Amino acid sequence: MQSASTVEEGLRLRIAAVREEIAAACAAVGRSPDTVELVAVTKTVPPEVVREALAAGLTTFGENRVQEADAKIPQVGGGTWHLIGHLQRNKARTAVQRFGCIQSVDSLRLARRLDAVRETRPVDVLAQVNLTGASTQEGVAPADLGRLCEIIDRETDLTLRGLMTIGPLGGDLAALRACFRELREVRDALRPKLPNQPLTELSMGMTDDFGAAIAEGSTMVRVGRAIFGSRPTAASAVPAPPPMDSPC
Repeated sequence: MQSASTVEEGLRLRIAAVREEIAAACAAVGRSPDTVELVAVTKTVPPEVVREALAAGLTTFGENRVQEADAKIPQVGGGTWHLIGHLQRNKARTAVQRFGCIQSVDSLRLARRLDAVRETRPVDVLAQVNLTGASTQEGVAPADLGRLCEIIDRETDLTLRGLMTIGPLGGDLAALRACFRELREVRDALRPKLPNQPLTELSMGMTDDFGAAIAEGSTMVRVGRAIFGSRPTAASAVPAPPPMDSPC
């Protein structure tokens, strides 16, 4: 069994390697690494390991499931947390309590639910867009994105920070870049129509494709495996949390 110091050192080395890759990808297109936020994906990563990552300098973490995050975040005791996985409306209240940003808003009903349960909390969101058409990927269809963003702007007090997408799984470099370029172009077209919203962020790129995403303008990359290694089973990651709030 590896000692705690060995595990911590390995984690620090992997974080440094990811930051170097980000810096290299930025340098290749004349960008500063400061323009790209590293969101460390902690799905099934135990709280004690996340605490080590926090001590190693990571500040922003992404969780896929509200139920897991509800148990884990208090145990970590720090960092800024983003929800990057699909959000069911019956978990919206817990989501706005736990997360600084919800990256997976993909429907009018979800946007309205988040606004209804936020009370006085400011809630930052990204609209998730399905640009591949894959049924296995969540996200609003491009044809419906404008309507979703307009409703968020006009009928809620949510802050629309930008857009999120997942690139084509197994896609070659050209396909990846085309997908990420499309999200940037869609975001750029929306900005003059919604001047009251920041719409500055593009969350795109994961462990296998964040270089292509940075080349096309990503401002957030969601990286898990390159930092934490292969994931343990979800069942062994954290203890079961209390029940969620009821659906509306």
